[in-house]
Amino acid sequence: MRGRPVQCGAHRGQPRGENRVLEMSSTVPKSSNIFWHDCPVGKTDRQNLLKQKGCVVWITGLSGSGKSTLACTLGRELHTRGKLAYVLDGDNLRHGLNKDLGFAAEDRAENIRRVGEVAKLFADAGLVCIASFISPYRRDRESCRALLSDGSFIEVFLNMSLELCEARDPKGLYKLARAGKIKGFTGIDDPYEAPLNCEIEIKEVDGVCPSPSDMAAQVIAYLEDKGFLHE
Repeated sequence: MRGRPVQCGAHRGQPRGENRVLEMSSTVPKSSNIFWHDCPVGKTDRQNLLKQKGCVVWITGLSGSGKSTLACTLGRELHTRGKLAYVLDGDNLRHGLNKDLGFAAEDRAENIRRVGEVAKLFADAGLVCIASFISPYRRDRESCRALLSDGSFIEVFLNMSLELCEARDPKGLYKLARAGKIKGFTGIDDPYEAPLNCEIEIKEVDGVCPSPSDMAAQVIAYLEDKGFLHE
């Protein structure tokens, strides 16, 4: 991930992180006078229409591990099979939905919280939602998993070594981080917490990342086996 933005001084001695959380919290309405409204067309109806089952394929791993490439390849393969999927990409969402967030720990947590809620909506619509995010903190990913308690959260861990990712460095970010031009970069001076019980783990082979088609095939095989690509 990219470095943290410059933080302004906290109000009246509040820690910078706490101040930022308070700023974000003030924009979220809190009321006891809101109610869930059910509609006559439900998730099962939409799944029957699409002839598939909604789920979230959450791809996590270091920068440069191949997350976006896998996400797009998987989306294309599902499309050719007549299955409806949508990719949520970390960089893309920071151009819109999450453009107000930086890369401090609390911003990263809010980034993933928002994505988790959006991904849940896509799954409820009956789509295969493919979320491609470094999502370095385990508790944030587990919070997203908890939103889908029916087993439709599928965590895909691209277990590529730091050495491999840094050698690939497709965006040139590792070079900037090593030069001290990016602070708080995952894998360099900020931690990445690997999944403990992911559904799919894809590893490098002899120091080489598997091909995008091979990785996508592994995910599709799982989706087929678990019945997500059928009514």
